[in-house]
Amino acid sequence: VELARLLDALVEVQRAGAEETGPAFELHLPHGPDGERDPLIVPGLEARVAQVFRNLIANAATFCPPDGTIAVTARRADGLVEVTVDDEGPGVPEDKLQAIFERFYTDRPTAEKAGTHSGLGLAICKQIVDGHGGTIAADNRRDADGTVTGARFTVSLPKHESV
Repeated sequence: VELARLLDALVEVQRAGAEETGPAFELHLPHGPDGERDPLIVPGLEARVAQVFRNLIANAATFCPPDGTIAVTARRADGLVEVTVDDEGPGVPEDKLQAIFERFYTDRPTAEKAGTHSGLGLAICKQIVDGHGGTIAADNRRDADGTVTGARFTVSLPKHESV
């Protein structure tokens, strides 16, 4: 799976579908020494990998305020390809950073109507990432004073052997 191309397409779809009053979307991809964009190739099933990032970006859009920014950043790290999805929402309750990956867990903004979300999205993401030999984790972003400034989801996938 050429992850750089996939992330580019997913972010463009979100930008195109975002309302004028919705959050902004940023994509940060690495470039090689020759100046060309690094394709960030990982082994796996493209449809499943896309499902993971589509879900994470959609979740970020749900929790991010309309004037906020969602940043998707990819990089190589220690034989892995690491992708972070950052939002500027309320973050994840500290005691729920693991529970959010369990089936049927949901903690949505009160403005959303009941029954809209099944609580399966992040559990499915974890199952897909695990099946691809990777890891997924949630954390809170903080400013210098320690105040939560949003959530960060990090997916690490093994890079393709030949790349």
